[in-house]
This record gives sequence, structure tokens and C-alpha cells, in this order.
Amino acid sequence: MIAERAPIFSEWLMAPIRRNRPVYVRVALAAVIINLFGLVTSLFSMTVYDRVVPNNATASLVGLSIGLALVVVLDFVLKLLRAYFVDIAGADIDREIGDSLFRRILTLRLDQRDRPAGAIAGLMRELETLRDFFASATLTAIVDVPFILLSLLLIGVIGGKVVIVPMLLIPAVVLVAWFTHPAMDRLSARALGDGLSKQSVLVETLGDLEMVKANNAGPLLLGRWRDAVERHSRSSLRQRLIGTISMTFSGTAQTLSYAGIIIVGVGMVANHDLTTGGLVACSILSSRVMAPLSQIASLLSRLTGARIAYRELDRMMASETERSAEPGMRPARLSGAVELRSVSFRYPKARDNVLKGINLLIAPGERVALLGRVGSGKSTIARLLLGLYHPQEGSVLIDGTEVRHYDPVALRQHIGTVLQDGALLTGSVRENITLGRGMIDDGEMLRVCGVSGTHHFMGAIADGYDLKLADRGGGLSGGQRQSIAIARALAGSPAMLILDEPTSAMDQQTEAQFIERLLAEVGERTMLVVTHRPALLRLVNRIVVLEAGRIAADGPRDKILLQLNQPRAA
Repeated sequence: MIAERAPIFSEWLMAPIRRNRPVYVRVALAAVIINLFGLVTSLFSMTVYDRVVPNNATASLVGLSIGLALVVVLDFVLKLLRAYFVDIAGADIDREIGDSLFRRILTLRLDQRDRPAGAIAGLMRELETLRDFFASATLTAIVDVPFILLSLLLIGVIGGKVVIVPMLLIPAVVLVAWFTHPAMDRLSARALGDGLSKQSVLVETLGDLEMVKANNAGPLLLGRWRDAVERHSRSSLRQRLIGTISMTFSGTAQTLSYAGIIIVGVGMVANHDLTTGGLVACSILSSRVMAPLSQIASLLSRLTGARIAYRELDRMMASETERSAEPGMRPARLSGAVELRSVSFRYPKARDNVLKGINLLIAPGERVALLGRVGSGKSTIARLLLGLYHPQEGSVLIDGTEVRHYDPVALRQHIGTVLQDGALLTGSVRENITLGRGMIDDGEMLRVCGVSGTHHFMGAIADGYDLKLADRGGGLSGGQRQSIAIARALAGSPAMLILDEPTSAMDQQTEAQFIERLLAEVGERTMLVVTHRPALLRLVNRIVVLEAGRIAADGPRDKILLQLNQPRAA
């Protein structure tokens, strides 16, 4: 049995191109006609020099001119249509491939992400180059190649042995492009990597510009930027120089072909083996022969860049996602039972485990606080429950089912989450709270904003909930951003709540008022609170203390607080 041959390119790239095949068939047909029209000019010149000029046939010249004018108009229209169809298909391919890649980024497992955010953003910019290479530039070159042979055939028919001149130069152009290809391959990979490094520095700086200014981190980042720019400039310069060799040689070959045909053709005209019109036609056709070779040389220089970009994007598309091959479970409701069985976990590229053999059972409706020093693993447990990471050993269960068996989007719909940084998106306050969830109407939004305290300050602002926020909620205080993040977590009354330092930026009075309102809001829902603030312990009835990745104490709130307040033996 013969094994099925693997495709050269992945389905995420080829599927949208195949769906636009009818458009590209039209483009190819237009390119064929345009190339045929290009041959008309040489035939027109030959006829004029050989028939019209010797016989002073003005009437024939008028007829030929009218015919040429029609060809020029049709050629102009076809070129516009070709460009239009290529742009239409390109936009459709951009949309489909861009959608596939963005979906992949959204579902990418965090432990599989091996590039910083800036590098991934820079890689996404390569989509246009990739699409243009596979969809338009390659198509044009493929259509033009057969017309090299047709033009050579016409030169041979009209001029006889003058066809030897372009036939000798064609292999030389191809060989120069082929010999520069390995160097272009290496330099393209280096230039792409250096460009992504430069993009990473830029995105990191813009994302934390306030911190950069406040802590005078500018000189450090400026040094990194200069180093990245210098490396990218060097690799790009070498890449362009090598690419210019083949493209310049193809242009030189075009000139040599034209001149060579003239030189050889003059002798043939003197011997009456070739007419003057035939010589003019052959010189024009020589340009038609060499012009596609310039495109092919350019295509080979772009091939390496497109291949490197494709390889990097394909690696990202082939990486593991949160969703398995089988459709995950999508529960209509969660009761909120949580269990960790012998869970051990370490972050990617870390040597030591953050969690070491954790066993924890939380009943539905139980409110639990996780206490411990910095780095003890409190926030890590929250991330495991959300399915953002999976443990290397042990199991994390919600309602008796492994977290990895749930559809991650469906699972997180039932868990209201406030992470440590409380990051907000660019857009209105309303959009940050509803997140496009249709079931959260204005009434629900106002209700949860009343609980979180957001309405206290948003109600007094002129634009209200339509206020447009800058990047990451710039312009708001830390406590205000946390209030909005809490409202976002409470919207829709999720069955579980995970709050990681939800009031770290609030003053004591605001925090106390929020706790009173949240006590009435939580009801019988399961709640996990990660905190260092004693006031938040009013929300819970159980405390779990972590120390160095292990559970050091677990029990009723008052009992654990009493133990913690007792002085330890030396």
C-alpha cells in the first residue's frame, strides 16, 4: 500500500486560495491575453518597416494604427481588471487566513507560547507578504513563463539565428539567481528574527510606557532598541545586496539581449537574411523574453522571505491549543465543586515546581481564601482552575470532571475572574464590562456596577459608561480599574468566583463598602479569594495556607487565623 504524500503547504494557507480559484482562473486568463497583446507591438513594428514605409502605404498605416489602438485600450482594461480581481481575492484570503491565525492565538496554550507578544505581532505582519507571494506574484510569473518560449519561437521564425543571443543569456540569469538563493535563505531567516526582536522591544515599551517613564527605564530600552535596529539593518542590508545581484544581472541581460540582437541582426540585414522590420520586431521580442526573467529573479529573492515567514506561521498554527481534537464538555451550569488531586506544576522553562503534591477539596458554595507568601503558588491554583495551564502531575477537577475535558470557553463562562493586574481593553467602559456578551443588558450591567462600586464614579462622568478608555485603562486610577474588572467578573451571575487580590489598589473605606455589597451578592456560590489583605477574609468561611508550594494549614477561618496570630516557636 502506497503511503499518502503529505501536502507541501498546510491547509490553513491553501484552503482559502483554493476557494478563490475561479477568481485566479480569470486573472490567469487576463494575463494570457495581456501577454498576447504584448506580441502585437513587435508584429506592428515589423509590418510598418517592411510594408508601409517602402510602399508609402498610408491607408494601411491608418488601419494598422486603429487596430493597435484597440489592442492598447483592451490591454489597459484587462490590466485594470486583473489588478482588481487580484485585490478582491487577496482581501478575501487576508480575511480568512488572518481570522484563522487570530483564532489560533486566542486558543494557544500559554505553556506553548515560545515568543514574546511583540514577536507574534510582528509575525502577523508577514501575512501580506505571504499572501502576495502565493496568490499574485507567483501566479503572474507562472503565466509569463510559457510566453518566454513563445517569444523565442517568434524570434526564431522571424530572425533565424539571432534567437541564439537570448537563448544564451536565459541560463545565465537563472544560474545567477540559483547561486544567490542559499545566501538569501540564511539572510532572510536572520532578517526576520532581527525584525521580530525589534518589534518586541517596541511593543514592550508602548505597553508599559507609564512604568518606563516612572522608573527611568528609557536608557535600558533605548539601548535594546538601538541594538535591535542595528542588527536588523545589517541583516536587511546584506539581504538586499544579495537580492539585488540577481535582479540587476537580469536587467543587464535584458540590455545585452537587445544589443546582441541588433549587432547580429545588422550583419544579417546586410546579407539580406533579415529585413529591417524583422530586426526591429526581434529586438522588441527580446525584451518580452527577458522581462519575465526579471520577475522570476525577483520572485526567487522573495521566495526565501516568504518561505521563512510561512515556516514560522505554520509552526504557530501547528502548536497545541487549549481545545483537544474531541469537542469538550459544555455544561449548562456548574455546582462549583473543586478538587485538586496530588497536583504538581511548574511553569515553562522553570526548574522548580511551584506546586508540590497539592490535595485540596472545596465543596459547592464554599468560600475559601488562599493565603501565603509571595511565590507560594496561590495565583497558580487559580490559573489551573481556569484551564490556563495544566499540571505536569495530578488532576484538577471541577464538578468531578477534569478541567482539560471541558471546552475552555464554555468553562470560563461559568467562572467570574478578577486577575491581579485587572487589565482593561481599549474601548468603552460598557464594552469592558459586557465583553460583547449579549445576555448582559444595561440592567445587569448597572446592577453589578453597583456591587463593585463602579457606578459611584462612572455615574458622575459626562460620557458615563460610553467613556472611551485608553490602552489598558489609562486615565483611571488603580482602584477604578479594579472596580470595573470586578463588575466584569460578576456580570451574568457566574456559578463560581475567583478573585486574585481584587482590592489591592482600593482604599480601606472603599474596600469595606465593597465587601459588604459582595457578601450579599455571593450567596451560595463557590468563591476562591487569593489575598494578603485581612479585610477580605470576612468574605470566606475557610482558609488554606500555602507555603513553598505545599498546604501548610487548612481549616475554618477563625481557627486558622488564631493559629496564624500565635507566635511561632523559635
